[in-house]
Amino acid sequence: MNCNTFALRMDLELLKDLCRIPGAPGFESGIRNYILKLVKSLTDELSVDALGNIIAVKKGSGKSKLLFSAHMDEIGFIVQHIDDEGFIRFLPLGGFDPKTLSAQRVIIHGREDVLGVMGTKPIHLMTPEERNKAPLIRDYFIDTGLSKDEVLKKINVGDPITRERDLIKMGKCINAKSLDNRISVYVLIECLRRLKKQKHEADVYFVFTVQEEVGLRGAKTIVAQIQPEYSINIDTTIAFDVPGSQAHEVVTRLGQGVGIKIMDSMAICDYRMTQFLKQTADKSKIKWQAELLPAGGTDTAAIQTGGKGCISGALSIPTRHIHQVIEMVNEDDVEAGIQLCIKSIQSIQKYDWKH
Repeated sequence: MNCNTFALRMDLELLKDLCRIPGAPGFESGIRNYILKLVKSLTDELSVDALGNIIAVKKGSGKSKLLFSAHMDEIGFIVQHIDDEGFIRFLPLGGFDPKTLSAQRVIIHGREDVLGVMGTKPIHLMTPEERNKAPLIRDYFIDTGLSKDEVLKKINVGDPITRERDLIKMGKCINAKSLDNRISVYVLIECLRRLKKQKHEADVYFVFTVQEEVGLRGAKTIVAQIQPEYSINIDTTIAFDVPGSQAHEVVTRLGQGVGIKIMDSMAICDYRMTQFLKQTADKSKIKWQAELLPAGGTDTAAIQTGGKGCISGALSIPTRHIHQVIEMVNEDDVEAGIQLCIKSIQSIQKYDWKH
């Protein structure tokens, strides 16, 4: 759509840490503590609310409040049962396609971290009917290689479980688990870094929310607390630019810029915010693409309708293989997202919101 945006050098060590540190929904303490250490020196005010959301404030002239949000939780599991042989049954925390669980490693966060592997019935022992049936989550168990007594010394029912996979670079792309939504956490942290010595008129609230993957729970309380005039949520979206996709199914493409959300299944973004983001991107020659997501949603919906509501929109980082351990983003799209956030902060007070 617009002129190219070239990525600055990404801080891959930071992103590796963000993707590695655990934070299943409701168990975000590890990733929350890490983010707090990173942003403490970059903010004017810093707090954690009762639900566990981080609220980091960069003060402006106080003429208005602009809220940026990104959820810090990742999809995961929770220990449901430990059987007599020490095998672990689990429940999902967030949405999973069961077939993506095959042959994966996980980490159970008990009294100490314990590695496990996802197991299921071997194909050699399946009936023809079983081979042709789509797997269900209940078909899987976790094998730690430990006896029941050893497991019980380290793991309890109710302990959280996250997935195990390293981040790698693939050309201009980054591949890792939990880029949904740690790539957006990275975007906001990088914005705070770049804003450290810049002045802006609006008070800017950078909020890292909890429990998005299980119902936008953290975000539901934010607007009532902050009462912003404007909000921009940052999250991932589907890039279905792969073999077998039809043109209308693509949603976004890697390398074609940050997504400006028009709608998803839970929110229709305020047309004024959508227009503001498009015009700001065009004026600054930031590459962007329109996003219409037919299924799925983000914190945008909860923020848009929370409290007294606010003028809400969203930016989305195109992501292939979403909700798998091989999620993939393009560094140029990430940089475009960072630049558009910063340009929005600088120009939001000057925009004519009456039309």
